[in-house]
Amino acid sequence: MIGILIVSHGAFGESLIHSASHVLGKRPLRVRQIGVTVHDDPDALVPVAQDLVRSLDDGSGVLVLTDIKGATPANIATRLLVPGRVEGVAGVSLPMLIRALTYREQALPAVVDKAMSGGREGVTRLERS
Repeated sequence: MIGILIVSHGAFGESLIHSASHVLGKRPLRVRQIGVTVHDDPDALVPVAQDLVRSLDDGSGVLVLTDIKGATPANIATRLLVPGRVEGVAGVSLPMLIRALTYREQALPAVVDKAMSGGREGVTRLERS
């Protein structure tokens, strides 16, 4: 099963996991998060994140999700990447996370594709019913 690590601003990652738990009816296994605050030293968080990646990887790989490309959480996330083993996607949203959780029994490249499609397809204009 693909492990999932969310590296995001503040409590956003934990809120996403909590919301996903609500949608799925239970807290998903092998999902963790690191919330980065303005007071954190990014260099000090990288070893913590690396330990989490190791603990999440059962041999299938880890997907690292982050919120804003180019921001501190994403910069930390990029330092975790190992092509084919630890992959990353920026722009995390609830639809992206749910899609990744739903398909994470598949191979890591497929989970990356599913997460990205969940993010893209989760952005739609609502119409009054």
